[in-house]
Parts: sequence; C-alpha cells; structure tokens
Amino acid sequence: MRILLVGAGGVGSAFVAIAARRDFFEHVVVADYDLARAERAVDAQGGDVRFRAARVDASSADSVAALVREHGCTHVMNAVDPRFVMPIFEGAFAAGADYLDMAMSLSRPHPEAPYSRVGVKLGDEQFAVAGEWEAAGRLALCGIGVEPGLSDVFARYAADHLFAEIDELGVRDGANLSVDGYEFAPSFSIWTTIEECLNPPVVWEADRADTDGGWFTTEPFSEPEVFDFPEGIGPVECVNVEHEEVLLMPRWVEAKRVTFKYGLGDEFIDVLKTLHKLGLDRTDKVRVGGVEVSPRDVVAACLPDPAGLGDRMRGKTCAGLWVSGTGKDGEPRSTYLYHVVDNEWSMREYGHQCVVWQTAVNPVVALELLANGTWTGSGVLGPEAFDARPFLDLLTAYGSPWGTQELPVS
Repeated sequence: MRILLVGAGGVGSAFVAIAARRDFFEHVVVADYDLARAERAVDAQGGDVRFRAARVDASSADSVAALVREHGCTHVMNAVDPRFVMPIFEGAFAAGADYLDMAMSLSRPHPEAPYSRVGVKLGDEQFAVAGEWEAAGRLALCGIGVEPGLSDVFARYAADHLFAEIDELGVRDGANLSVDGYEFAPSFSIWTTIEECLNPPVVWEADRADTDGGWFTTEPFSEPEVFDFPEGIGPVECVNVEHEEVLLMPRWVEAKRVTFKYGLGDEFIDVLKTLHKLGLDRTDKVRVGGVEVSPRDVVAACLPDPAGLGDRMRGKTCAGLWVSGTGKDGEPRSTYLYHVVDNEWSMREYGHQCVVWQTAVNPVVALELLANGTWTGSGVLGPEAFDARPFLDLLTAYGSPWGTQELPVS
C-alpha cells in the first residue's frame, strides 16, 4: 500500500505519527499546500524513509492526480477541510487510486424551507457517482474519522451484536477540555466547526421515508439535552448539529431514527451565533482595502491553530453512539458505545492533542484493514458497510480501547 496523505495540519500530522508505528504500508507521501508543514510532519518521524513530503494544491483534482501518478499511490487519504473533498475525490478517481476521507462533500440548505427540508445533503455529490466508482472497481471509503467514522462503526456493531431492533441511533459527543491562557480556543478546525454548527441540522426518521428519503432539518442548536458522559467527563448539554452520520447510517443500518448531538456549551454557541449575526461565517470573499478575503478565513486566522494547543489543553474528549431499542434477548435496551481519549495521554504518547489524535487514529486503522484484506469493497461506502468487530479489535490493539455503558431504559 502506497498512500498519498493530503493535509499535514493537526489531524494529518497526527495520522503520520500514528502510522509510523505500524508496518502495513510501503510508503506515505505527506502533501500540503505549505511544503514546510509537510516537511515538519515527516521530520518528526526521525528519518523514517517510508515518509516523504510534497506540495499539493488540494483545490485542484489535476494536482492530486499528478502526485498519485508520480509516486504510484494506491490510496488517497483526505485530511483537509471538507471544502476540498470533491477535487481530492475526483483526483484520486482520475489517477486510479482508492480514496478515504473524514468529512464528505458539502451541503447546501433548501432554498425555500432550510429548517424543515433538506437541500443538497452532505455526501450527495459523492454518492451521485457511486456507480462509476463501483464499475471501475475502486473504493471511496467516506466518513472514516472519529465523527463521522467511529460512531458509524459502533452502529454496525450494535446492529450485528447487541440489538434485535433499533429505535434510535443517537451520536452524542462531548468533552471537558479547557485551554490554559485563552478566553476562546476551539480544539478543532473553526472553519469546519462553523460549517457543521450553523448549517441546518439533519435528522432521519423511517416513518418519513416518503419525503426526502426520511431526512429533514431543524433550527441550529435545537433539542438541547443533558448527556452524562463516562470516565469523569460528566454531564454536558448537547444540541442538534449537521453531521455525516445521519446521512450515512440509514443507508446500511436499520433503525427508526438517527440523530447527531454535540456538546458545545453556552459560550461556544453564543460565539457561533455572533459570528453568524455579523456575517463572519460567510465563505464568499469581501473586499478589504485592496484585497479580497473570506470572512470565515479571517476568523480562522485570528484564532490559535488547534494543532498547537496540546500543551495547554486539559481534560478528555468522548465520541460515542447512544443506541436504544430491543436487545438480542428480546428485552428493552439502552447502550452507549464510546471512545474516550485523555489529552495528557495523547500528548505523552504521541505529542498530539486528544481531539486531532482521536480523529486521526480511525483512518489509520481502516487503512490497515484494507491493506490486509479484512475490509474489501468498491463504490462509495461508509464505515457501516464493513464488519465492525475487526476494526474495534484493532483500535484496542493500537492502545486505545473503546467501551460500553448500559443506560436506564426510558
């Protein structure tokens, strides 16, 4: 396996550090628009000759395809913002490589009813060409970060091993992270966070299948609920957020309802609402003096790089899936499947903060399963399309075990 990694930011650099400890691949080309950043990620591996740096323009399918051909890459791993999904996706296909990403093609709200009906959904552009990928015998494994990614694997595992009938698949993510010395410092890409949190959240219900395939939207930050997260994180208020799991899970896992709620906190929500009110969440460029600039890019440039916050971060992050329904024994069941990463551990073991490390470990595990033939497939597929047990076993073997918690049945 020869991998082209597009993006050497926080998640991409963590990907390199995790992969360096494994032996399932022959070569990784670490590519970034900023060559120096790619070189830093490679140099951090202490002369491991399996890694080399290159420059790539992620907005150009031709640039991606050229690198794939130059280095004989078999797989393209997308580790950049979702705005670049389609050119990287298309470049991989043009060059005959398989493809993986951690976020899917962008959505566009319904023009007349944005808070009740879906418009262009996350991943629609990719699923539209699934037949071409399948006909070519190529695999696009989409949404294989932590969220989407691990929770999707949990959904497959719950359906196969824990539940006879599923009422709801509810992704619930939260953390108790703090960052010393900063009034406001997101632990993940603010560009992506704005995209997810200010777009209309999507919910799926089986009994609405006759309208828009069962998908519908709500107001941002709707349906707040307090979820008690494990391993000392505790109760966190979670709200509806647009996310790929809701678009992926119903395609492969039978359930009555699918939701995604994220623990943002009142301060974070207030900041996002203010950015929206001022138009600073916009991606179209405005003229400032003699230059044109995207307001959202300005916000991102003004905030600290999440990849560099690890030494100042304290606490844990949790990604998980709350599943309710009927267990294999015929009794009502409510189970939370989860994965917690302590920032102190990820910094000590890998030198990367917990949020980017937790995101990066999952595609490395998936690539190892593809390399050894445990996972196979063609077309545009989500993690739910594959056997979950080998993934979860290998994740544990990487030194980062997952857990389950039985919850009261309501």
